[in-house]
Amino acid sequence: MTNDDSILVFEYFTASGEKDKCIISEAEELIFALLNDLADFKKDLVINKSYENSIAGFENTNPIFIEGNVIDWLKDNASNFSKAIFIAAENDNNLYNITKILEDNNVKIYTSSSEACLKSSDKYETYESLPLFIPQPKSFRFKIDPKGYWKRAIENLHEKWQAEDPLTPLKLIIKPLMGVDCEDIVILERIEDLTFDLDKIFHPGSRVLVQEYVEGTDISVSLISDGKKAVPISLNKQYVELKNDKGTYLGGKLPYESEYKDEAFEIAKNAVEAIDGLKGFVGVDLLINADEKDIYSVYLLEINSRFTTPYVGLKQVANFNIGKTIIDVIDGKIEIDDIDMSLDGEVEFKKSGESLEIRRL
Repeated sequence: MTNDDSILVFEYFTASGEKDKCIISEAEELIFALLNDLADFKKDLVINKSYENSIAGFENTNPIFIEGNVIDWLKDNASNFSKAIFIAAENDNNLYNITKILEDNNVKIYTSSSEACLKSSDKYETYESLPLFIPQPKSFRFKIDPKGYWKRAIENLHEKWQAEDPLTPLKLIIKPLMGVDCEDIVILERIEDLTFDLDKIFHPGSRVLVQEYVEGTDISVSLISDGKKAVPISLNKQYVELKNDKGTYLGGKLPYESEYKDEAFEIAKNAVEAIDGLKGFVGVDLLINADEKDIYSVYLLEINSRFTTPYVGLKQVANFNIGKTIIDVIDGKIEIDDIDMSLDGEVEFKKSGESLEIRRL
């Protein structure tokens, strides 16, 4: 049994020995930023043996070197720990699975609950869970069945939605129901462009989200939540590339100045507070609508119940310690409203080749 004062810390890819340099560059920045933030806390760090010579400089850190998948390791060892904070994404349900293992072993977590992770990972569950006053593009989910019935179903949906606003041509976007960076995305300018070739991108058995396509500027809001109340930290510009049926997140800059900042903050805050169990660091993806005639200026796209890439940028400009704040808020040592979450300066973080470049502006 580990010391009760010690916190189990890890990041999925760096712990599991991922070799893809493009993935690892971002993962390393995230875990190293968190270790720096938690310098004053005793930590048990689970990390792949290949990092043996890379983590010597981190204070109060007891390294646990492993050579296999961190989920397998957790199944055997999670019961030896009392507290944990970690970084993982929704790929292959990793975020949910890790959280559930920790919960089942009565480990106190400084991240979102497994139920909140599952609900926010599923884009349609998020859509259905949020109150009607939170603007979201119209959405529906389908299963790509092997007989092709999905095609007629999507055509019928388009017909129904178009009838609600017959004077405005309706575009559709189709994406995985549960997806992350570099996900498959198809944009249909006209419903006539929908063909059976869609099942070459989304294979039979896949579940997809069909959504009205809204033109605009991709943004996100980073927040800290104590599980009941959420406080926005920053508005972030997102660099997203839509190319060859792929949507790829390339990075961003923060803080992003916009006349819609307060509206984006309010939408993000209300959304996070509407889903039970969201806590710690949370990211909300939104869109500033390019159509000034639309009733809504900002739309919510999805909620990320985890540390997201802007955290590495915020680490450079925040006038407070984000990691320590999360621990102290969830432990009840400080009130979330009492924190000065101000920022000093601007920062850009952008994928370049196999690295994530971070620079102050």
